[in-house]
Amino acid sequence: MSSIPHPAQGPLHAVHVLSTVAGAHVSSLAGGLVARGIEVTVCGPAATEREYRFTGAGARFLPVDIGRRPAADAPAVGSLRAAFTGVGLVHAHGLRAGLLAALALGGRRTPLVVTWHGTEGPHDGGLMLRWLERRAVRGAAVVLGVSSDLVDRARAHGARDVRLAPAAVPRPIARPPRPPADGERHRQKIRAEFGAVDRPLLLAVGRLEPDNGYDVLLDAAARWAGPEPRPLIVIAGEGPERAALERRINAGRLPALLLGRRDDIPELLSAADLVVLPSRWEARALIAQEALHAGVPLVATAVGGTPELVGEAAVLIPYGDAAALAEAVTGLLGDPARRTALTVAGRAQAATWPTEDDTVAQVLSVYDELIQGT
Repeated sequence: MSSIPHPAQGPLHAVHVLSTVAGAHVSSLAGGLVARGIEVTVCGPAATEREYRFTGAGARFLPVDIGRRPAADAPAVGSLRAAFTGVGLVHAHGLRAGLLAALALGGRRTPLVVTWHGTEGPHDGGLMLRWLERRAVRGAAVVLGVSSDLVDRARAHGARDVRLAPAAVPRPIARPPRPPADGERHRQKIRAEFGAVDRPLLLAVGRLEPDNGYDVLLDAAARWAGPEPRPLIVIAGEGPERAALERRINAGRLPALLLGRRDDIPELLSAADLVVLPSRWEARALIAQEALHAGVPLVATAVGGTPELVGEAAVLIPYGDAAALAEAVTGLLGDPARRTALTVAGRAQAATWPTEDDTVAQVLSVYDELIQGT
């Protein structure tokens, strides 16, 4: 399908709205839609364009302050209302983006699609969050949930039309293979950066926020403080919990390093023995996908969409159970055959996930239904 004819305006013009979530997915999707003849405008915070380069994918970009500050909502709605003039369809990514898009559309007949990526936290039972969820999903003509539990939750909130739509993200860029000796030297060079040449290296990636479970990860690290060499945890990411985590690491002399924001996750993966994902909730965690693609064994919490994503290709533990996390890590580190099996299983599981083309095709099908129905 090269384009979707709009009843009045020719090729479809779709506006995508995002806050701080799903930038990699939106950039991938925008590129696929533009390649198929759809005009795409992306509205979101200026920082998202700098990081994800929507214009590089062929889309137009309009900076709109869609973050977590309620004071910015009224100006954002006004900007979106202007951006939506004359377009054929609006596609919002995330709950806040969905709510603001619905408010900006007002009584217009322009179809609204909301993809619920779940990053705003479906685990939180607060009244305000439940209100946000209901308003966001009820305002949409179609809700696309990236995991089955989000589909169920949207239905429970009264969404009119809900579909499972696992969001594909760009697959890692294939690099020319290094000769084995060069590859091992490169791996050891990265490990030496952290003082982990002769000790196991664990990698965690994500914002330093309470729900990402890094306090539990540090509890687990305290449990393996005796044996030598102790595994070293490196955590790539920034966020509001950095100071508290640093105090905890320093006070307990825990084997952990906070790396801050990194743009070399594939390189870190190549050096890691294990990836750890201790979150309270995830839909389709990017680091889980990257770990399985790279063949790095994964220990993750059995929450949200993670079991559906990884299948049998990871070790799953309950959220908040530091003892189970410590046991899973030390068990894998002491079992090379099990790690090898997970490497093979991870790559096989990754091969079953939807591709970027699959995601674009599904979204185009939804657009076609909605446009033909207007």
